[in-house]
Amino acid sequence: MKPWESDNCAAMRAHYAVYSIPQAAALWCGVPEDQVEEIVREAVQLSPTGLGRSIWRHPAVPCLEPRSRAIAEAVESGELPHGREDGSTVASGDHVAYERRHFFGRDLRAWMEKAFPNEKPAFLFDDIERSTHTAISTDAYRALKAEHDKLASRLDTAKTEYKKLREQKESIEAERDSLKAMVDKLGAPSERAESTYQNIIAALLDCIAGNLPGVEKHSSFPSEAKLIDAIDEHFRGYGGLSKSNLSRKFPEAKRALQTR
Repeated sequence: MKPWESDNCAAMRAHYAVYSIPQAAALWCGVPEDQVEEIVREAVQLSPTGLGRSIWRHPAVPCLEPRSRAIAEAVESGELPHGREDGSTVASGDHVAYERRHFFGRDLRAWMEKAFPNEKPAFLFDDIERSTHTAISTDAYRALKAEHDKLASRLDTAKTEYKKLREQKESIEAERDSLKAMVDKLGAPSERAESTYQNIIAALLDCIAGNLPGVEKHSSFPSEAKLIDAIDEHFRGYGGLSKSNLSRKFPEAKRALQTR
């Protein structure tokens, strides 16, 4: 749609629109525009004489009476400039029949800003004006709203990142649990198997060191430390064959064999 096709000039129409007392009161009560005429037709005057002819009642719109009364009294006192149906103004002291009293939206708005500063009906005030406290300017409201929108956007981004991190955490935990299950399934060596391995290690060490009758010491390993260095160098990367682990396991194996 082109701009002029979608712009209904709501603010301008409200500014220059001409309202009767029951029309303005109904809109002030929140009656939708397309139902205002029906409500006005069904409304009845408070009394057939005097100012009561400007005050209206409707069983389905309880606030029609107090709000039409407020407008009627403002017109009567001169606080709210008025004229007739065509928007024409009247000279000072000129009387307009109660049923024919009409006024511009701009004058109604100006009166309401003074008489009822907390009342901002949608047919006279835009969204920003209705959302802004009287102590906050429009520019301040826009700045606050922009900051709010910025923070809301950052919050949405943080929520998205948190969701990603949580999914990664859950994936890592699932992988950890899977690996743990595999390890548990394999199980640690039994006490008997551990004892067997220690006996084998101790026996081999005695053979290499020439500690058995008729067995000569291995010429390549003048000491156990040299044996450890050789294994560490040639089998680097294999589990359990590091220099530190061998230096701890060899003495344990020998002690285990000596105690039997």
